[in-house]
Amino acid sequence: MAIVGAGPAGIYAADSLLKSDADVSIDLIERMPAPFGLIRYGVAPDHPRIKGIVTALHKVLDRPGVRLLGNIDYGTDLKLDDLREFYDAVIFSTGASADRPLDIPGIDLDGSYGAADFVSWYDGHPDVPRTWPLNATSVAVLGVGNVALDVARILAKTADELLTTEIPHNVHQGLKASPVTDVHVFGRRGPAQAKFTPMELRELDHSPNVEVIVQPEDIEFDEGSIAAIRGSKQVDMVVKTLQEWAIRDHGTRPKRLHLHFFHSPTEVLGEDGKVAGLRTERTELTGDGNVRGTGEFHDWDVRAVYRAVGYLSSHLPEIPFDHLSGTVPHQAGRVLDLDENQLPGVYVTGWIKRGPVGLIGHTKGDAAETVTSLLADADTLRAPTQGHPDAILSFLAERGVPFTTWDGWGRLDAHERALGEPHGRERIKVVDRHEMVRVSRLNG
Repeated sequence: MAIVGAGPAGIYAADSLLKSDADVSIDLIERMPAPFGLIRYGVAPDHPRIKGIVTALHKVLDRPGVRLLGNIDYGTDLKLDDLREFYDAVIFSTGASADRPLDIPGIDLDGSYGAADFVSWYDGHPDVPRTWPLNATSVAVLGVGNVALDVARILAKTADELLTTEIPHNVHQGLKASPVTDVHVFGRRGPAQAKFTPMELRELDHSPNVEVIVQPEDIEFDEGSIAAIRGSKQVDMVVKTLQEWAIRDHGTRPKRLHLHFFHSPTEVLGEDGKVAGLRTERTELTGDGNVRGTGEFHDWDVRAVYRAVGYLSSHLPEIPFDHLSGTVPHQAGRVLDLDENQLPGVYVTGWIKRGPVGLIGHTKGDAAETVTSLLADADTLRAPTQGHPDAILSFLAERGVPFTTWDGWGRLDAHERALGEPHGRERIKVVDRHEMVRVSRLNG
């Protein structure tokens, strides 16, 4: 069978299948030349603990019965009918990599960016430009999730602080030239409704160059907030940290990262087609943890705006898609067509199944549910017309697709580690797709 997408969701699905009693062989088909998806291209480089998840994923890909086929674009190099010709079932686990839109005036001005695009740049994604326009001294980040904090932290830190990570050379040079001194993070609701985790929050204060500032007037709770604090240890830890920061004296670190609550963005202000500020409306709690506008507006002197209001999955060719939720319609992982009938042999897991919420580990439950459905359908699956394992390899070769393999990842991994070694770094990530493919296929 095939799994399209070799990020955590796809690899967890493969692991779940391998642990079942089924006699199964799995091809993980990945658009990038390298595996690991979100871990490689969606997690900030200064998060080595999260990137440590790669160790567990690596063990799955190392097992017999699993094969990685990278640098293959579903919809271009392979279509659904092609997959059905070579596999009796396919699971789509392509994740979410686009930015959810924010419909306020001025959001399309020059200097207004989506967080996902910025994350792709600083993570060295091969399909985005090598440069990023870092020319503002004061910037705004909209959203209070973990991605918003990642974006804010990368913007606020000095570039040299990141030299212990796998950050690519072009990203280091871009950040080194950045003039930013102040990063403002805005949340529409209060501290008890913030979506970031305690670890992500505390990491903001670890930099010797960044002063984290919380205004005392933003520490406010209603009955709904108090219930949330009492009902969740995680919320309680977040709130206590923010309270501590709100009452402490400000230091003299050269960069400042401001966390603002009860500010709802209403307009990105412009001048000559470029971002010239941000307007927010002050909000107030309504008793149940929600907020309403007060009619009091604030204009902030920022010259760049990053929206981190959520990721969105992309529509896959020939696969039904709910554009409102940004997910594939399904029933326990079984993909449903427009008439809500099961699409035979087609399944879905991960963020494209349930939306981009929760932590990476939460995709394990998605995978288990989908695999349970697939195994229950095993007797009804249509056998592929070309079931030999080498058939798909011949097909790709005939089409001139320069696919990469698990052995190829081993070569690229060793190459990146060798690049980092002279500098005392674990690795330096290769950014150029052609170079990734060249190294992966060398003597392969």
